[in-house]
Amino acid sequence: MPEIPEIRAHAERLEALAAGEVLKRVEPLSFTAFKTASPPPSDAVGWPLCSVGQRAKYLLLRFAPTPEAPVASGEGADDATGRSGAGGASGDGEDGGGLTFVVHLMQGGRLRVLKPGAKRPRRPRDGLVRFEFESGLGLLLTEPGTQKRAGVWVLAGDLAADPSSADPPATPEPEPATDRSTGVEPEATDATPPATTNPFIGLGPEATDVDPAHMAELMAAHSARLHNFLRDQRVISGLGRRMANEICHRAKLSPFASTAKLDADAGSRVVAAIGAVVDESLTAERQLAQMSRSAERPSAVHARTGQLCPVCGDVVRAVEYRDYSVNYCAGCQTGGRVLADNTTSKFLR
Repeated sequence: MPEIPEIRAHAERLEALAAGEVLKRVEPLSFTAFKTASPPPSDAVGWPLCSVGQRAKYLLLRFAPTPEAPVASGEGADDATGRSGAGGASGDGEDGGGLTFVVHLMQGGRLRVLKPGAKRPRRPRDGLVRFEFESGLGLLLTEPGTQKRAGVWVLAGDLAADPSSADPPATPEPEPATDRSTGVEPEATDATPPATTNPFIGLGPEATDVDPAHMAELMAAHSARLHNFLRDQRVISGLGRRMANEICHRAKLSPFASTAKLDADAGSRVVAAIGAVVDESLTAERQLAQMSRSAERPSAVHARTGQLCPVCGDVVRAVEYRDYSVNYCAGCQTGGRVLADNTTSKFLR
């Protein structure tokens, strides 16, 4: 799944290409694509794309009215631009008078660029949503497979400063309980967006915004295995499996270390590792014309089972789960001890 570096670099590409482009129409190509019903996406028709930003694993496409394309107002039928006459964003300035399309790509989704003049199939393969601009440029949200989980939320206002402010707080979901028979905590969720009209409600702070003092507070408040902790979007947002593997390795900590037992120095190492790994990945991602594939992303241990650790030369190992692997280097992270290949390894420290 794309993480902070991939989403941030893609936002930069899209903004450089499409900022200022006037939206001609928005086409839902799947009934599962839009996660919100109000305000309607068509309210942004006729407005320019002001910016493309990033929050955690979400792309933020902000459209706002101009004097030439004011906010729709009044009752009645749709106007000539396709904007609804009622129920749209208000023009009184309280929310900035715009709409933000919040896009989550999930694991296989992509927001692809459609060049002017390129063929536009009525039902493009894997298509979920298509944005068409007056210039002929387009954007197409796609996701392969039959399980369509990528999607778009339409929220009123400019979410750059405080994304969660666009919607009243939802009732937080209860924390999943530990299995008392085994003492094993449930796996963190780094994929499923929150079930709310605002996906930012309940989302933890951006991983790159957490300083050592805040990290210490989060670790004290959320006892979990370090790898799970890093991937839990309710605690720290924007990281997934690859970056969790890389951060644990860079910080020289076991992925199964208990956050409750980590001291301030370990927390500071995690913060430094987050910054270093994100910067390294972002630098690599910015060299590409489009979002990278998983295998193209830089890694020292992730998906390198059986290869040699570039730091100490030990063999990179894995603890295998049904759907993924936790990669680590025993020489760098566990004092040379090999972790048992199950979730109840005695080497949890």
